[in-house]
Amino acid sequence: MRHLVSEAGLAGQIRVESAGTAGYHVGEPPDRRARSAAARRGIDIDNRGKQFKREDFGRYDYVLVMDRSNLDDLTRLAGSEQHGSKLRLLRSYDPEAPPGAPVPDPYYGGDDGFDEVLDLCLAACRELLQVVRREHGL
Repeated sequence: MRHLVSEAGLAGQIRVESAGTAGYHVGEPPDRRARSAAARRGIDIDNRGKQFKREDFGRYDYVLVMDRSNLDDLTRLAGSEQHGSKLRLLRSYDPEAPPGAPVPDPYYGGDDGFDEVLDLCLAACRELLQVVRREHGL
């Protein structure tokens, strides 16, 4: 998403962050296979892992998750309807995705799984960017 926002010239207006629901990889760079898949598309993903915290709900307008398990975890963490209303599955923005479709976890598969995941994320993020632009007059 950060790459798409930058390409659209909106980096100064749209803030994009990434965080996990657990602290397993806090401070670590993304998986080398993810970085390679992104680099093949001219995308730089050099951020470090962090864990999503309850107070993050107050910082962001949209909180996107990859799968139902993460959605359930963050729904419990939200603690309020106001915060919970910010939550959506990322692929819900992709008109080609079936309802409730998750982004599969490529971690235990081969390199091609990271390419597939990146393609799914980009498709959803392209549509998400259009929604953000429309809803915020950008």
